[in-house]
Amino acid sequence: MPMLLNASDYRRRARRFLPRGLFEYIDRGSEDETALTRLRASLDAITLLPAVLTGRDRRDLDTVLFGRRLAAPLVVAPTALAGLVSHDGETKLARAASRVGIPVCISTQSVTTVETIRRGAPDALLWFQLYVWRDRALTARLLERASACGCDNLLVTVDTPVSPKREYNERNGFGIPFKPHLRSMLDVSLHPSWLFGVLARYLVSEGMPTYGHYPEAFRTAITRADIAESVRIEPRLSWDDMCWLREIWPGKLTIKGVLAVEDAERAVEIGADGVVVSVHGGRNLDCLPAPADCIPAIVGAVKGRLTILADSGVRRGTDVLKYLALGAEAVLLGRLPLWGLASGGEAGAEAILRMVLREMDTAMAFLGAHCVPALRNGRASELRN
Repeated sequence: MPMLLNASDYRRRARRFLPRGLFEYIDRGSEDETALTRLRASLDAITLLPAVLTGRDRRDLDTVLFGRRLAAPLVVAPTALAGLVSHDGETKLARAASRVGIPVCISTQSVTTVETIRRGAPDALLWFQLYVWRDRALTARLLERASACGCDNLLVTVDTPVSPKREYNERNGFGIPFKPHLRSMLDVSLHPSWLFGVLARYLVSEGMPTYGHYPEAFRTAITRADIAESVRIEPRLSWDDMCWLREIWPGKLTIKGVLAVEDAERAVEIGADGVVVSVHGGRNLDCLPAPADCIPAIVGAVKGRLTILADSGVRRGTDVLKYLALGAEAVLLGRLPLWGLASGGEAGAEAILRMVLREMDTAMAFLGAHCVPALRNGRASELRN
């Protein structure tokens, strides 16, 4: 079996394992997918200027984020239905992240509940991602559950008011809800390892997978199109909702999907602790700017009053370093852990995270940056576009 040496290797392995519809749901963008091209081009255009003769032979990736010391400035991003990539996939991701020493963010739309993930990964540093439901009382109860499980940072996704236009999923028959028909069923049958290793295990043990966090009265299989009005994602979110969340959530509050300086400054005003500068991996709106083009202005505007995180488009450890050099304090990884999970389950997820850490360490050695702050201070942080 070929060695897995980089993100492309893991992606190819995942593509063979996953049904085409599920693979493309994770891998591709929206509309004409120009946002994906822009993401890659924005990161490729950045170069880092090294410092030589530093007299050091070791690098330290440790970082302090929201008052906690982490092994590296990385977070496993929240991804909907990661449990379909591998059986009990969300718990596997949590254990892999825990062994690497970084947080994992659990999605509102995960297959497995946060309570089950906590039991399966008792040492994991859990964050929780929230899609605000139309029923605020149900939303508040969900947050009580997340807090009771030790989730100390709430990431509120605010960049998805409606469902994105993903034409390829309409053509390949995959969507949420999943609508079985001849094309999609043939797709599944051509991937027997996934069919028997993932889907069949759910069907035998607990039935068709569901959104685990939805209240029992509203929980439906992923094949059901009728989602109760109470648990539909709220399309009318406002800053008043963020103020309400700030009042009821006891931990750190981070707003995910911020690109404009004005929105970052408003986040400071309502008492948020952080923002994620993100374009949802290029999977939502195709005409958005790249995070790399937005981070410096946001960092300059908030001047340390917010923790700035970034995501979208990361394929190499050097991509992480570029976001850090621009001013982000940590980077969320979305697709990469899923490719690891599809390629080798829990061990594969851990392996791809460690691969990113090795790439970061190697690049920092060449840059003469002995620690993460050195990427932002001195010659190692200079950028050329």
